[in-house]
Amino acid sequence: MFFDIFTGLPLWVQVLFWAVLAITVSSFVSVTTLLVFAARFRARVRGDVRRDPGGMSEERFLWVFLVPALNEEVTIADSVARLRQAAATHVMFLVINDGSDDRTGEILDGMDDPRLKVLTRTAPHAREGKAAALNAAYAHVRSELRADPALSMWDEDHVIVVVVDADGRLDPEAPRSAARHFHDGGVGGVQSLVRIYNRRGWLTWAQDVEFSSFGLVFQAGRAWWGTANMGGNGQFNRLSALASIDDGSGPWRDRLTEDQDLGVRLIQAGWAGVQDNSVAIDQQGLNSLRRLYRQRVRWAQGSWQALELLRGIPRLRVPFLARVDSVYYLLTPALQLLTGFALVVSVVLAFASGVPYRPSHWWILIFFMTLSFGPGVVTLALRGGRWYSPFVALVLVIPYTAYSWIVFPVLAVGLFRQLSGRTSWAKTARETQGMDASAVGDTGGDGAHERRGAESDRTVTPP
Repeated sequence: MFFDIFTGLPLWVQVLFWAVLAITVSSFVSVTTLLVFAARFRARVRGDVRRDPGGMSEERFLWVFLVPALNEEVTIADSVARLRQAAATHVMFLVINDGSDDRTGEILDGMDDPRLKVLTRTAPHAREGKAAALNAAYAHVRSELRADPALSMWDEDHVIVVVVDADGRLDPEAPRSAARHFHDGGVGGVQSLVRIYNRRGWLTWAQDVEFSSFGLVFQAGRAWWGTANMGGNGQFNRLSALASIDDGSGPWRDRLTEDQDLGVRLIQAGWAGVQDNSVAIDQQGLNSLRRLYRQRVRWAQGSWQALELLRGIPRLRVPFLARVDSVYYLLTPALQLLTGFALVVSVVLAFASGVPYRPSHWWILIFFMTLSFGPGVVTLALRGGRWYSPFVALVLVIPYTAYSWIVFPVLAVGLFRQLSGRTSWAKTARETQGMDASAVGDTGGDGAHERRGAESDRTVTPP
């Protein structure tokens, strides 16, 4: 019988395994639900394009690109050069030189473009984290809008702030595509699809699958409700939306995953968040497992910090199902950690405690395998917007699942760091590479700024 599958195990193990079974089933239901709404969202967008091929003109907005830069001599010239190609009529590029002690400032001084402005931060206010740098840029932009006669014509509803990390390569058509969403005055943020451009090995391939599947399935599904979150790199925010969550020090809060924190608070303030998968921002992936681990510990700790946002769920003005999904999204680190603990317990029981395997329950194995690997197969099939054959997806899900298991130790370490009050981090240096399309960096997409501290370098592992 199904209800006898854990009979004979210690009571606490039975409780644990039943809880994890419930989590696994709910995860499968969540993925299936989001897939349905992602398809609806794509159909709605295609319908909008057919009805109005031109969309809303980007000329109705002022596009302000914020580029946080701390010791970015390797990438800053290429980053600014690529942003200059953006299809935006009214545009400002604001680079935040946050106390760089390399050639970043010198390189910026050598650029001749009236649209380019540099906000130079010096000690003791520099290097206080990405949130502090973005808040300084936000205050500077609002001040410029009031003081500069050439900019005073723009009200904050028609100013779009775009965050692009120094390793980001934003699709030049992104402003035109984002403008289509911002014609709805209730939309506060639009997130681009994030991709990894240095997909040369298993590790960077898996990161690309992770980011692209997150955008194509989870973010697109939530966009149907207007609850898609912001991802830090390639995010577009209406200036008036940012002002609505400004607590006096700026809209960004001092969090290890300040992008997630800002996106959730925008939604809780009544603004809609949208995912735009028609354009992408390419960023550098990590080629070092050690550095990937340290980056993901930081992201995991930021996810633990985000649990406090559960208090704002009652304020959400979204359908009931979207509220449930929002709770599930924020609880993801706890659910994943519990699942990882159950995995360890099952291995110990199988190899150290002599718990017998019952062949009559072989179908249980198939059941668990379907629930566990099914979401991965589906998201792999959607990778890059094209369908793999079922066989290829089944094969690829194995190495991708092995990669995704890094979430279990980093969640445990991140929780330990959070409980012990350790929140200091330092920036990871980038690799010096060529500037062509196959160039490789050595930080994650949000690695443009890290907290001060002795260590280095969010998971995007789908909830």
